[in-house]
Amino acid sequence: MKFDPPLAQGVLVRRYKRFLADVITQQGQALTLHCPNTGAMTGADEPGSEVWYSESANLKRKYPHTLEVVCSARGKIGVNTLRANRLIHEALQARQIDSLAGYSQIKTEAAIPEGNGRFDFRLTAPALPICYVEVKNMTLALAHGRGAFPDAVSERALKHVEALKAAIGRGERAVLLFCVTHSGIDFATPADEIHPAYGQALREASAAGVEILALKFSLTRFEFKPDRLVPVDLTLS
Repeated sequence: MKFDPPLAQGVLVRRYKRFLADVITQQGQALTLHCPNTGAMTGADEPGSEVWYSESANLKRKYPHTLEVVCSARGKIGVNTLRANRLIHEALQARQIDSLAGYSQIKTEAAIPEGNGRFDFRLTAPALPICYVEVKNMTLALAHGRGAFPDAVSERALKHVEALKAAIGRGERAVLLFCVTHSGIDFATPADEIHPAYGQALREASAAGVEILALKFSLTRFEFKPDRLVPVDLTLS
């Protein structure tokens, strides 16, 4: 994902009302940004942090600027959760995830069979089982390079894990893919200390055959691009 022009720089004053952030631009202007992140943004909302933001050409937007990255003491954090699906979509199209490279057709927002809601992707190819992929944006970094999800209790995320497990029961393939947009994360884990039921469900899904991957991205003001798959550790509790 390339940015033209590059993301602008500023300093965070505060994040508030969940979807707003005030910053001071490099030119000294006070600016209110849209903050598309429903999570707690733990470690990514410290006043005084350097931030990167984009500007929309849509003149109808009340807040045309969007908070994209917060540069914290632990690393660069991609806080725009709306980017995660597009980043993974681009990686799938470019066949940059080896275990999924054999799939030629990618459908977005695929209905969950026999259930409510949608998976992020449905992958198909001749002679391969249908593969459902659910993407979760991982931005919470704890000690020693540990990344964790979720950063707040999420019943929606829990339902997606159960739906992926059900897909395995139907003889299909199912993948939970963490989109790691934090430069300080070296391995991924469930956040048992925040949502223990999610961690338990993730372990049960893995035991049932759900594949759990974590793709880390490098973040610059010019481009977000895949870096590498990082290990997933389900043993921590």
